[in-house]
Amino acid sequence: MTKNAGKDAFHLRVWVHPFHVLRINKMLSCAGADRLQTGMRGAFGKPQGTCARVDIGQVLLSVRCKESNANHAEEALHRAKFKFPGRQKIIRSRKWYGFTKFTRAEYLKYKSEGRIAPDGVNAKLLGVHGPLSKRAPGKGFLAENIQASA
Repeated sequence: MTKNAGKDAFHLRVWVHPFHVLRINKMLSCAGADRLQTGMRGAFGKPQGTCARVDIGQVLLSVRCKESNANHAEEALHRAKFKFPGRQKIIRSRKWYGFTKFTRAEYLKYKSEGRIAPDGVNAKLLGVHGPLSKRAPGKGFLAENIQASA
């Protein structure tokens, strides 16, 4: 991705992190080791490594980029999926503008109405509920509230 699109042309979000600690209970199995083995007595192993516990269908990585770099992102994810065990799918999202929950048509509609507020890599939909005292004169939407799109 960096080679084809440039380091500032995409944003990669990693959804899973290796917090689960794998342990191993070493047992000696050579001659004269019978006095060192205690079987399963106190069999709490030593940490060996870490892994991420994932479910079927769980999102592992997300990439946001411009439409001109979408093919580069898809190829990068295609090459990266061989580094993970199991079957991985690459799905191009219908959502638009970063990691938002809005489609392109919804986003452009809300943007023209002035109902979208930027929020980092996301966007907030400004709500219409709340006390009138918190609204500026002539302002139809509140900045504090977030209204879920139906």
